[in-house]
Amino acid sequence: MFAKAFRVKSNTAIKGSDRRKLRADVTVAFPTLGTDQVSELIPGKEELNVVKLYAHKGDAVTVYTSGGNPILFELEKNLYPTVYTLWSHPDLLPAFITWPLVLEKLVGGADLMLPGVVVPPTGLPQVQQGDLCAIALVGNRAPVAVGVAAMSTAQMLASGLKGKGISVLHTYQDHLWRSGDKSSPPAIAPLDPTDSCEEKADLGLHGNLRSLSLEGEEENGQVPNPEASDDPNSRALSQDSVDGKPLQEQMDELLEQCFLHALKSRVKKADLPLLTSTLLGSHMFSCCPEGQQLDIKKSSYKKLSKFLQHMQQEQIVQVKELSKGVESIVAVDWRHPRITSFIVPEPSLASQTVQEGSREKPYLPPDIKSLYCVPANMTQLFLESGHKKGSTLEGSEVRRIITDYAKRNNLVDADNRNLVKLDPILCDCILEKNEQHLVMKLPWDSLLTRCLKNLQPAYQVTFPGQEPIIKKGKLCPIDITLVLKTYNKKVTVVRNLETYGLDPCSVAAILQQRCQASTIVSPAPGAKDSLQVQVQGNQIHHLGQLLLGE
Repeated sequence: MFAKAFRVKSNTAIKGSDRRKLRADVTVAFPTLGTDQVSELIPGKEELNVVKLYAHKGDAVTVYTSGGNPILFELEKNLYPTVYTLWSHPDLLPAFITWPLVLEKLVGGADLMLPGVVVPPTGLPQVQQGDLCAIALVGNRAPVAVGVAAMSTAQMLASGLKGKGISVLHTYQDHLWRSGDKSSPPAIAPLDPTDSCEEKADLGLHGNLRSLSLEGEEENGQVPNPEASDDPNSRALSQDSVDGKPLQEQMDELLEQCFLHALKSRVKKADLPLLTSTLLGSHMFSCCPEGQQLDIKKSSYKKLSKFLQHMQQEQIVQVKELSKGVESIVAVDWRHPRITSFIVPEPSLASQTVQEGSREKPYLPPDIKSLYCVPANMTQLFLESGHKKGSTLEGSEVRRIITDYAKRNNLVDADNRNLVKLDPILCDCILEKNEQHLVMKLPWDSLLTRCLKNLQPAYQVTFPGQEPIIKKGKLCPIDITLVLKTYNKKVTVVRNLETYGLDPCSVAAILQQRCQASTIVSPAPGAKDSLQVQVQGNQIHHLGQLLLGE
């Protein structure tokens, strides 16, 4: 509804009687809100405005704003909360979960189709046709859209999760959201900690979502689900078995296979002592057969330490805590029957091709140079050398141009050749206003330092085999921040990966496997066309290994 700009008819402060009526209407529309919460949402004395507008399709909408943010909107005598309100009350509406990259489609005006819905272990929320619903993204309870259920939960399951699920009215990043302070959704952890664990395998798909074909998308906004299956119950129900074996038993077998494979073909005696995290991240994951994904939390062991304790009891390995809280494998019995009898599977032709391709095209970091850009107030100094406003130069070029300018204009002091006399052009370019009539000469190093300081920063990035890219402004480093969330949980946030040729979705997929933690790829706040990666827990050590070591 607000995917395109709307036209405001009026914007007035609410009357006292209308304020009381609105509070009563909110209490009826959202009975789960307590009296204090209603009073907080519709304050008694703070400024509250009524905005009457026309949406781009002509619908007459009334929007209520508080503190500069839209908090509610009314359409055909029905009240709807905005995302700003839902971020403070995330459980106000039943929420359906979808993938982060689906959000772009919803913002563009698409409805949420059932193939794009992620079914959590607890099942879909119970709704009736026409009920208000929220839409949240995997791993974060903060809603990003509001809509109306196109069918009941029972009908959704009976349809095999096909067709339109929610008619979307308002989303994060639409024009109604833009009329507020444009804040980003907070990170709100799932109510049940096991939810995020159950979804970890789902989140591993982020690395492939960009290459996912969206050819099946229709004009009505249908968004395909990367895990959609022909079986209507494949997502509605949590499968407990595959090929007659429980999933947990299958994961136990895969875990042991990857462990034995790593010991037999990858780990050498010279590698010991070997950090258990390195064994998992650098050896066991790479031994996982093509088309399968190793997830310890889906095994009966739940944790790597418990699995290794079991392997130690079988006398295959010996594990010790060499430093506080950090376990290492200190010995391996390579003559153990389980290792000697293990047959290393032959890699498939497809995986060999991928490996050969990856060896031919390893990641190569870009060549980065700091540059200086000529601003308008310094163009006179650089004109004689053929440079104009906006020209970019390396530091060595700037030094050469300044040196030539001083010599060409006889500005080198005859009595002390370490000093340079300042002519009107140099004065205007490098001196402060209060220095204009006081400073007549400067040493060479001071002259060059001041000149470089007054030029605008820029940089050149050259990726192997590509043309150089020149950008103005300071080069942003890869920013890694550890954020403390609710329930004493920490989240590691990584930004600015694209500058260095790193795909955020691929980085998220690698971290999800190595850290065995959920990851989210989302738009970076305050940055245009940039994504950030959020990883559950403190993963700075893993990031350091990935970015610096590889």
